[in-house]
Order: sequence, then C-alpha cells, then structure tokens
Amino acid sequence: MKWFRHTHDRPRKILLLSKRWLAIPGALLCVCALCLVTTLPAYVTASAPQRQLPVYCVQRDYKVCSLTFDAAWGNEDTQELIDILDQYNVKATFFVVGDWVEKYPESVKALSDAGHEVMSHSNHHDHFNTLSAQEIIDDLNACNDKIEAVTGVRPTLFRPPYGEYDDHVISTVRGMGIQPIQWDVDSLDWKDYGEQNIIDTVLENKSLQNGSIILCHNGAKYTEDALEKVITGLQERGYKIVPVSELIYKEDYHMDASGRQIKSR
Repeated sequence: MKWFRHTHDRPRKILLLSKRWLAIPGALLCVCALCLVTTLPAYVTASAPQRQLPVYCVQRDYKVCSLTFDAAWGNEDTQELIDILDQYNVKATFFVVGDWVEKYPESVKALSDAGHEVMSHSNHHDHFNTLSAQEIIDDLNACNDKIEAVTGVRPTLFRPPYGEYDDHVISTVRGMGIQPIQWDVDSLDWKDYGEQNIIDTVLENKSLQNGSIILCHNGAKYTEDALEKVITGLQERGYKIVPVSELIYKEDYHMDASGRQIKSR
C-alpha cells in the first residue's frame, strides 16, 4: 500500500513540475505578444504614407529669407510696394490670382519689369480642397496662362488660396511640376492691427529663422506703412532677402514633418 501510494504520488509530482516548467515558455510568449501589440502602432505609423506638405520654410545655414505678397483683390498700393522694395534693392515674390491679373495687367507687368517674381495664387481664389484633380489642373493652367501672357514667364510656384490644402491638392500641384509654397512667418497684416503690429509680428516672431518665408498682402491697410521697417529690421538682423525661387531647393531635397525643405546629403 505504501509502495502504491509512493509510486502514485511521484509521477503526480513530476507531472505538476512539468506543467510548471511548460507554463514558463507560454508566459514568455504572452509577454512577447503583448509587447508586439503595444508597439505595433509605431510600425504602422512608420510604414504609413507621409503626408503631402507644401514648402513652409527651407533649411539654410546662413541668414536668408523671402518676402512674399498675396494679391487677390485690391490694388491701391502695389506701385508703392514696388517703390519701397526697389529703394532697398529687394526682390520679392508676388502670388497673384488670375482674376487680379485680368483686372490689373499693368501692375502685373510693373512687378515683373521691376524684377519681382509673379507666381500663381489660383485663377479665382477658390477653396482647392473642394476641387477635383482635373479642376485643380485646369485652374492653375488658366491662371498661369494669364500671367505668362503679361510677363512672358510661366509660373513655377503656387500658393493655395486661404492657405488650404490636403494631400490630393499638393500631389496634384507637384505632379504639374509646380512647387506649392506656404509660409512660416505670418505678418498678420490682413488683420489690420496697425503698422507697428506688422513690424513686431515679423521681426520678433519666434518662427523667424534661416530660410523663413514671410507672408504679406498687397492690399492690406498698413502693409505699405510697415514694409520699410520690416525690410530694414531684417537687414539689420543680418538677413538677405531673396525671391522664393532662389530660396528653395529644386532637386535632391526632402521634406520634414513641419514642411521644412531640407537638402539631401
């Protein structure tokens, strides 16, 4: 009887011990599976398509920036802006709407003759997010035809109306061989806060850096008054002001998550 109980208990202990040892690899597998599940989003994110972005600014190792002006409606001070820019030997980029070109062709020609870039800001200033790819293509071609007819130069840059865009807008525009341009410093001149506010908003802006693109408007109430001090303030800080086409890279570059254009090594 003792022998029976002894021999019966021994296999039972061995069996229990075996189950415990077998449980360890199983637990390890569970831990590994849990780790994989918790880290899976990182793998998915890394392999997901990168968002399409316009150029907000450009990585540069010296002090350089671009002044840009959107022209969509008014034309009260375009010549005054040309005169001030000429006084300081500064060339800027003007993003103009096709309707504006039709209405003020003499101003478009004056901008081009003064050495400023005249680039596209759409044909009618529509919300591009609502347009199909073909509608975007037709719109930009119509605007570019108008600009080229006046200046003799076909635009290679485009600023989306209202600063609105999505992946299909940017990919469609780039598919046309046109570079979409945004900004990283907004003068807020369109808010009509006053001359000093524009000056401070640009010169004291934390986003102002090497390769910045500054947004202004030709028809804003106080832009003409503030422009001279904006230019001299930038120059006193050591910035060279160039048109956008001279600021950006044309090839061998990539975009970071903030829309900063970076030269590939």
